[in-house]
This record gives sequence, structure tokens and C-alpha cells, in this order.
Amino acid sequence: MNRLILVFTSIALSFCVFSQDDEYDIDENIYSDINPKHSFSLELGLPVMTSSKASQSMMMGLINFAPFYQFTLQNHLSFGAGVNYSYFRANEFKVPQKVIGGVHNVGAFVKIGHEQFHSMRFGTTAALKLGYTQSYFTTDLNRKKNNGGSVAIDGVYVEPNFGLVLTAGEFISYSFVVGYAFQGYKFKTSHLGIDSQGGFSAADYNRGTQFMTFGFGFTYYFKQY
Repeated sequence: MNRLILVFTSIALSFCVFSQDDEYDIDENIYSDINPKHSFSLELGLPVMTSSKASQSMMMGLINFAPFYQFTLQNHLSFGAGVNYSYFRANEFKVPQKVIGGVHNVGAFVKIGHEQFHSMRFGTTAALKLGYTQSYFTTDLNRKKNNGGSVAIDGVYVEPNFGLVLTAGEFISYSFVVGYAFQGYKFKTSHLGIDSQGGFSAADYNRGTQFMTFGFGFTYYFKQY
């Protein structure tokens, strides 16, 4: 995980350096100050479990995807709403019993944040997402035990996130985004259909599910001030 953080930190720093390199080989006529009002964004990232040793060991994050609409005031305060999806696959080399499958997290959220451009090309965002998530543990073991069904768990969803934004024209920007999500359920091996605790103590399963996401975003500003 430390290597992953180092890679994404390097990419984030390159965003900052590139945003200040306005005078070299760039046609500044295609850029102007962005004062967003209505926008649509897509965020795509890699989620990493952080909540407990058991979940970190047994579950591998593959994707986190979140499209959302946002309305921004002239004082840079922003409001939005969207949907989110993430998928974690059971690590077949770390689970105590052979299992194929994982957990699909599907939800919706509202968000409040702050978005500001500090130059013609560089900006920052900070936001808090609040919502509801339904988690479906779909594995071969659950299908056998539940007549083809999955184990479904619902709960609240909270995610603070931060982004570095680089414009690519008057109406488009790309961003590097880091988020930390809290979900309203505690991971247990029984959710996967496994009867054993896998050598972990009961305390290892007593924390709410949490994961960090490193990713990139695309935003289109379809109306500005």
C-alpha cells in the first residue's frame, strides 16, 4: 500500500508542477478563468481497504466509480448529488476457505464542498459525501447456501475527499482525487459464506468498513458565471 500511495503522490505533485508551467509550449488563448456554476463529473479510482487486518487481507479493491452533478455558488461553496459503485474481490490466496466472488457496493449520495480555481489552469476541491449504500456479497458459497442469492447489507455512506484540478480548456478539467469512505456495516467472513474467522480475533471484525480511494476525475462545466 505504501508503494501505491507513493505513486499517486508523485502524480499529484506533477499536477502542481504542470499547473505552474503556463509559459512553456502552451497556447494560453484556449484557457480562461473558470467560474463554474453547473457541472457534471466522473470519478474513477482504486479503493484500498483500511478498516481491519481481516478486511485488508481478504478483500482486494478493483474499482470505485462515482458520477455526479454539482452546483457551485460564486463564493465557491458547492452542492451536488450522484451515485457510487465499488467492487472488492475476495483474495483467494488469503481467505480461510476457497471462495469465488466479492462485494458490490451500490449507493447514492449528496455532497457539500468547496471548489476554487487559483489560476487559469489549477484549482482545488474539498467535499463531504453523505449517502446510503447497499452491499451485495455475491460468492459461489452464498449461492449454494441461499438458493442462488447473495447476502445484502445496507448502511450509511460518508466520504470526505480532496482533489487537485487541472483545466484542459474553458469547459473541461481533469483531477487527481483522494477519498476516505466509511460504510455502515462491519465486515465478517460469514458475509462471503465462510464459516471460519480465518485466524483473526473477534476484535478484528468489530470495526466499521472503511476504505481509501486514489483516482482521477473528469469534469465538464456546462454553465459558468
